[in-house]
Amino acid sequence: MKTLSGLALVAVLAGGCASTSPEQKIVDDAAAALGGVERIASLKTLTIQGTGAAPLTGQNRMPDDELPVWKVKAYTRSIDLANGRTRVDQVREAAFLFAGETVQHQSQGVDGSVAYNVSPNGAMTRAGEAAVHDRRLELLQHPLTIVRAALDKNAKLEHARTEGPDRVVDVTTATGERVTLAVDAATDLPSRVIAMADNANLGDVKLVTAFDDFEDVNGLKLPRHISTNIDKYLQFDLQVSKQAVDAPVPDLSATAQVKTASAPAPPPIVVTAEPVGRGIWWLAGSGNHRSVVFEFADHLVLYEVPLNEARSKAVIDKARTLSSKPLTTAIVSHHHFDHSGGLRVAVAEGLTIVTQRSNQLFFTDLLARAHTIVPDALQKNPKPATFQFVDDSLTLKDPTPGGMEVQLYHLLDNPREGTNLFAYVPRDRMLVQADLYDSTWNQHPWGQNVIANLEQRHLKVDRDVPVHGAVEPFDQMVKTIKAHPPLTATN
Repeated sequence: MKTLSGLALVAVLAGGCASTSPEQKIVDDAAAALGGVERIASLKTLTIQGTGAAPLTGQNRMPDDELPVWKVKAYTRSIDLANGRTRVDQVREAAFLFAGETVQHQSQGVDGSVAYNVSPNGAMTRAGEAAVHDRRLELLQHPLTIVRAALDKNAKLEHARTEGPDRVVDVTTATGERVTLAVDAATDLPSRVIAMADNANLGDVKLVTAFDDFEDVNGLKLPRHISTNIDKYLQFDLQVSKQAVDAPVPDLSATAQVKTASAPAPPPIVVTAEPVGRGIWWLAGSGNHRSVVFEFADHLVLYEVPLNEARSKAVIDKARTLSSKPLTTAIVSHHHFDHSGGLRVAVAEGLTIVTQRSNQLFFTDLLARAHTIVPDALQKNPKPATFQFVDDSLTLKDPTPGGMEVQLYHLLDNPREGTNLFAYVPRDRMLVQADLYDSTWNQHPWGQNVIANLEQRHLKVDRDVPVHGAVEPFDQMVKTIKAHPPLTATN
């Protein structure tokens, strides 16, 4: 990763004084407001500490509810400005019902063109190529780093303009990141950094990081509040408690072993088909997102198009090999992003979408969104969606006696899963469900609600066939839920 030395930065400023473009003027004014070009150029390190909140996009109880939040109890970002390195170390705690580890320690960094993760035991591993771009972009989400990058002689500045109270300029950094810098016209202090990015579920999204509540730190103006949104969704909100410039920072470089290691490629997608009943297949394989295929007299129905387009396309392709009958329908269990990640490819494949009615507006929006940065199947092959919405229950049934029957029920009064549809096959006394239960979960905070729903519906269950976890007897599922009650809430 190219970096800008203090001498080079000052030389650029001196050489540009004769005729300053409107774009350069915006950047120069921002640098002056922050503390001056020479001061910015001379910086070696920046350390930011604080606490905050990290909401989970696409994981709320209902599509229009507030997002569940990770409470960030300790946050430190260390930046080696001279060498283009940064690392974030944080401790976060789930302030919502969660079945996994409720307290998590995370450490992630980037060293030039190498992204890495550090486990709690100190082991460093190389992260994928996508992480390099994301973390370089994240590195620019601070007034000092974006202005410093914009002052680089190899940066490209374009399209100076006014937007509301801000003067705005588009910046392409020396390493190729494209962002927009907004500067408050009244104070000349940077107010926002904007970038366009791809989100697998939301498509083309605008990442906006805003700065406010500036304070003086060793001759510099630095923000005490930094927040990042993905479109309308808050992604991270940081309240800064301490900032330091040119203070000692840990070694932020990737180890030699990590640098020479190949960047991990996405794991291969494997879809297996295991018969779990007459005309019923459990599609498992790689990962922990499964699907289920039901064979009716003249067609197939798929329960769950999970995770993302790649997984769901492989699942759809596999389902079509199980019978000569056409696959016509996909049941989307609920709106959480890891369970609706295949919604768009299912529509592109011509499948009718069955889902709970409360998902109607949210799914309609997801299907209408542009995916031009990374075109997906629906962007390449637009098709109108066909929906069948379920209010409380719906029975899919062959007209002939003894044929397939699948009953769909809305999970009622659940504190975590507001739009969830689970399936019941009366012939096999089989429960097919997503996010109701997984035998590998650390705790089961909504398990008793699941059992109560089954009792309320008068369903006699012998076997659980899940999207997450393993197929197992229902008695074992009940035993596990009762043996692992939810942890005492700390939120």
